[in-house]
This record gives sequence, structure tokens and C-alpha cells, in this order.
Amino acid sequence: MAQARFSYVVFSLFMMTSLIQADESSYGISGNPGAVDIRLGTGELGNLLQIPERSGVRLGGLWMGDYNALLNGSAGAHHNRQWTGNSLFILDLSIDLQKAVGWKKAFFGAEFLQFNGQPTNADAGVVQGYNSLPGAPPLNRSELYQLWIRQEFLDNKLSFRIGKTVPTYHFNNVSKPVPTENPAVSIPSVSGLIYTPIFVNTTLLGAIGGYYNSVYGIVTTIAPIKQAYVNLGVYDGNVARGVQTGLTGPHFNGYYFSIAEAGYGWTTDKPGVAAIGGWYQSGLLKSGTQKEDGTGGIYSFASRALWIKESVGANKGNISGFLQFGWNNSVTLPMNLFGGMGLTAFALINKRPNDSFGIGASWSRLNPYIFSRYSELMFQGYYQAQVYKSIYFQPVLSYIPNPGAHPTKSNVCAITGRLTALF
Repeated sequence: MAQARFSYVVFSLFMMTSLIQADESSYGISGNPGAVDIRLGTGELGNLLQIPERSGVRLGGLWMGDYNALLNGSAGAHHNRQWTGNSLFILDLSIDLQKAVGWKKAFFGAEFLQFNGQPTNADAGVVQGYNSLPGAPPLNRSELYQLWIRQEFLDNKLSFRIGKTVPTYHFNNVSKPVPTENPAVSIPSVSGLIYTPIFVNTTLLGAIGGYYNSVYGIVTTIAPIKQAYVNLGVYDGNVARGVQTGLTGPHFNGYYFSIAEAGYGWTTDKPGVAAIGGWYQSGLLKSGTQKEDGTGGIYSFASRALWIKESVGANKGNISGFLQFGWNNSVTLPMNLFGGMGLTAFALINKRPNDSFGIGASWSRLNPYIFSRYSELMFQGYYQAQVYKSIYFQPVLSYIPNPGAHPTKSNVCAITGRLTALF
């Protein structure tokens, strides 16, 4: 089975290389673009199919595959797997409706998602998730990932997006690009870490919709000035009931997830962004013997370029850092206090300008009604190497001294090899 999976991965990558065309001056992609980017890929698939730009139609996407090996620490309670593999494919269609049909300041988007994987995190006993690709079962799924319309008003100072979408694109997205007016110090993704907390604050896990459980809802963005924004969202809240919303239609049964976030970005020589938000989940929530009528919490994050390398080239290497915080008052969600931080280096190797590498740490206090351990700590480091244009490979080392789902086991160590192809 493992050899068959590996053969499929290699074959898929080989077939995609003919599609890959990218601006080689760009560098540093997310460890899982499907969890942070509203519009995926380079759009080269549309170019290959000779879709004219004037039509307003863009067709792109991504394929990701990884293998994971547990170097230390027993495997899961129900299996003795040391190796697991995951594959993610997303096909992205976006249409500028003004170019297509004359509908001014309107955009349409749709995505198809195919995931085939294994319980990588469960086998390691890691509650926070050292690998962001596998989520809740089923681990083999085909779904309509996105289907939305966006309308802009007042010179894009006000916009609405309605339909099936991914709330973590708009809220608590610490991986979002750092704003800058100088492309030489561009930071397109704050980190290439692959662990789950870089994509969703762990105090929101089990409540907010995200990869790969998208939800129906509406988000409003208010941007009175270029550097500041306020996002307001209301979504189907049935993720909190354990519903796999990515595989279903909308629900109107009293479970709703509401969230607000305000942020500010600065575009100096050392650009950065900071934001704070709050959320509320309605409905009767259950976990074991615990029940509660609604719950909520707060979060914040910040990222900034900390050091800029002097260079005469097009891109100046830099080191950026990020901080994360989250809290909730829930007795049913798995984690109720979170802190995270990390550092990332971009374009520091002269002959490898599109490579990046970084480290991160994530700590979460576990719900005492669910877990025996008080908290879980996770460290991760990676090197993301550009293989060819928009194909990236990254080896990742993860270390979890106290896996929360295994109270009698310690010092879990895992390595991951991940390929990402954007097209």
C-alpha cells in the first residue's frame, strides 16, 4: 500500500510539471495554501487551456502530498503505524464578473477538494496536530470546498462575500501576507510551518469552520484606509456539533458561529500586521458529560519583518517573526488557552533566493474534562526548497514532549516530507 501511494504521488507530480509556470522572483509559500489562500495556484491551468484573460476566468489549483514517519514515541492506541501518507488536490475557478458579464466590482469563486489520507496526528497522540493536512474523518473525501460571490462598494472600502467559504481565510490568519509597498521586502507567507495551530488558533478548533470543513455564511470587510480593516462574519455553526460541514449543505437549526476581527498593517522598511478578534458559538454544546449553552473567546496575532538583509538584488532576504494568543471559556472544546510563536528566514541563501526555513512553538492548555494531561507543547522546524518554478519540497521535524492524547507516553518525534505543486 505504501509503495502504491508513493508511486501515485510521483506520477501525479510528473504530470503536473508541464503545468507549472511561476514568477521565480516570488518566494516563501504557506505550508498548506489550501488553508490560507482564497484564490489558489498560479492560474497556469487556465493558460494551458487557452482561456483568454479578457474573459475574466481564471483556473488554477494545487496538489500536495506528504509522508510522515514516527521516529520516537509509540503509535496510536489502535494501530502500530510508523508511516502515514496524505494527498490533497484542490481545483480553483474564479471569475471576474465585470469582465465576464459586465457586473461591476463583483467576483465569483468555486473550488473542488479531494483528500485521501491517514490519521497522522491521532497515531502520534498529538491533540494540536503536527500535520495540518488530515483533519476529522472521513479521511477520504470529495467535496465542494468553496462557492461564493463577492461584491465591492465604495472603491473597495466595503465588501461582502456570501456562500460556502473558509472562515480562517478572513479571521485569525497569521499566515496572511505582510503588507508592503516595497516588493523587495515582500513576505508572501509569514511561515511555511505545517502544524495545525499556524492555520487555526487551537482555542477555536471544534468551533470555527476551516480547512477542510468549509461552511456557508457571510463576511463583511470594512477598510476605511488601506492599512486597516474590520472583518465581521456569521456562519453555519454546526462544526461545533461534530458535523462535517464540508460534505453537507447549509444548516439553519440554531447553531451559528459569529466572529469579528480588527487589524492594522504598517508598510515601513520593516512591515508588519497585528489583529485582535472575538467570537461566539451559539447552541447547546456537548462533550462527554459536559454541556453548555453557547461559548465564546478572544484571540490576537501579530507578525513583522525583524531584520532585512542588505542586498543589491531584486529581493532582500529577511527574517520575520509572529506571535499568537487565544482563550475561550468553553468546557466542551478540546483546548481553552493557547500561545504560539515562530521565526522564518526568507531568501538568505544567495543561490537559493526562493527558499525559506523556519521554526515554531505552540502551547495549548487542554480541557481537563477531556484530557488527563494539563497541556501540550509542540516544536517544529522546516526547510522549504523550490524544486522547479512552483514546485516546492520541504522536510519538517516535529517534537512533542507531552502528547495530550497519550498521557502515559512522552517525547514523540516525527519527520515529514511534503511536496507542493501550484498550477
